[in-house]
Amino acid sequence: MKIAIALFDRFTALDAIGPYEVLSRLPGADLVFVGETARAFRTDRGLDVVAGAGFADLPAADVLLVPGGPGTREMARNTPLLDWVRRIHPTTRWTTSVCTGSLVLAAAGVLAGVDATTHWGAMGELAELGATPVQARVVERGKIVTAAGVSAGIDMALTLAARIAGEQVARAIQLGIEYDPQPPFDSGNARTASPELVQMVLGLMTARSGAAAG
Repeated sequence: MKIAIALFDRFTALDAIGPYEVLSRLPGADLVFVGETARAFRTDRGLDVVAGAGFADLPAADVLLVPGGPGTREMARNTPLLDWVRRIHPTTRWTTSVCTGSLVLAAAGVLAGVDATTHWGAMGELAELGATPVQARVVERGKIVTAAGVSAGIDMALTLAARIAGEQVARAIQLGIEYDPQPPFDSGNARTASPELVQMVLGLMTARSGAAAG
C-alpha cells in the first residue's frame, strides 16, 4: 500500500510525523514523503524533513495525506502542490488531511460541499474555500478523512488504520506507540479554554501566517 505524505516549507511537524508513526506500522505499508522536488523541507519550527520523491515521481497512491501549518496559506494558492492533489486524488483509496491541510484539499476542489474539519482557528477559511466546516476531531466522508488541529492527526491515522487493516490492528498500533493521552490541562479545545487563551493563540496564529506570506 503506497502512502504519500505531502511536504512543503513551513508545515507543522506533528501533522505529518504523528500519522507517519501510525501508518508506517500498517502491514505492507510503503510510505513516502513527497514534495515539489526531492529535497529537505523545513517545518514551521525549523526541523528539516526530507522528501524522498517529487510530485512528478508519484502519479498515484493508495493514501494521500496533506499536513497543515502556516505554509498552507501559500500552498492554497496556485501551486504545484494543488496541481498534484488534483491529479492524485482520483487514484486514491483515501485522501486525508491534518489541521490546515484541509485548506489545501479545499483549494484543490476536493472538499467542494463536503463536510470537513480543520484547526479550530481556521474554520472560517475552510468555509471560504467551499467546504462545510464541522467541529469534530475526525470527520469521515466517503474516502475523504480530515482531522482537526495537529495532534488530531494521530486520531485520524488510527481511524484510517482501522478502516484499512481492521480494528484489532489499529488497537495494536495504538498500544505499540502507547498513545494514551492524559493532558495536564483542560485547554486543548477552544470550547474549554478561557476566552483570553483563545485570543492569545489566535494572535500567534495570525502572526505566523503573516510571516509565512511575507
